[in-house]
Amino acid sequence: MTDNDTPRTDGGTDPQTAETASTPDPSGEPLVDSSIDVEGRSESASTATARSVIEARHLDVFYDDVQALDDVSMEIPAKQVTAMIGPSGCGKSTFLRCINRMNDLIDTARVEGELYFEGKNVYDEDVDPVALRRQIGMVFQHPNPFPKSIYDNVAYGLRIQDDDDNLDEKVETALKRAALWDEVSDQLDKSALDLSGGQQQRLCIARAIAVDPDVILMDEPASALDPIATSKIEDLIEELAEDYTVVIVTHNMQQAARISDKTAVFLTGGELVEFGDTESIFENPESQRVEDYITGKFG
Repeated sequence: MTDNDTPRTDGGTDPQTAETASTPDPSGEPLVDSSIDVEGRSESASTATARSVIEARHLDVFYDDVQALDDVSMEIPAKQVTAMIGPSGCGKSTFLRCINRMNDLIDTARVEGELYFEGKNVYDEDVDPVALRRQIGMVFQHPNPFPKSIYDNVAYGLRIQDDDDNLDEKVETALKRAALWDEVSDQLDKSALDLSGGQQQRLCIARAIAVDPDVILMDEPASALDPIATSKIEDLIEELAEDYTVVIVTHNMQQAARISDKTAVFLTGGELVEFGDTESIFENPESQRVEDYITGKFG
């Protein structure tokens, strides 16, 4: 069973394929610890009122005749980390790809409803998807650096936009913000493909933020990494939320509890069952289905 719910469309990650949720552990033991620590999140960060930068209204997505999202409505706050959790095939990555219209690249995909970015419906006819993706960057599940030097990877988007003034400074700034500069500053001409997996993922983050987007989407950015690299990515995500709106899909509920301010729980059938402050979702969910999922009764 795959972690995603649409056919593969690029060299980075596998968009999701519409699947049913996996079955419970036959041993009857919880799949995760029923007590998930959310004390690491700042109270001010998790409870602060922030303006909404992304809003979905009655969003439906179909792949041919298969419905991947069912009447999803939610508001994502600016400059916070919003995590999306749920079992495989529940529509998390599908929703993520709606935000910057990556689903446009899938012939069988059909999107209904409305999805607003900064008050503008991104599916209006006058919206240029390429320009939209400059404002809403994407980091995929598997690191996908270009077969170029470290420097050229980070500079790529800037050059495409003819924004090559002070290029060295912008590349250095992006690498510093991605917590990679100290490790690669003396080898910028080295192939990005020679970096470790964790370094490659941070390079992809540097490439995404070099063009100064407003939103960064992350589709399980640490799922292919070892624990040390995962910890670095998590620390980086929390730092990025000081300047960017971050939306992350993760299968790791402990990770969502550690790094997110808001959590959205998707369950089978592409239904958004609950959305709210991360602490409330994990410690006192309103839905019994959400509690059952978090405590490992299914997953």
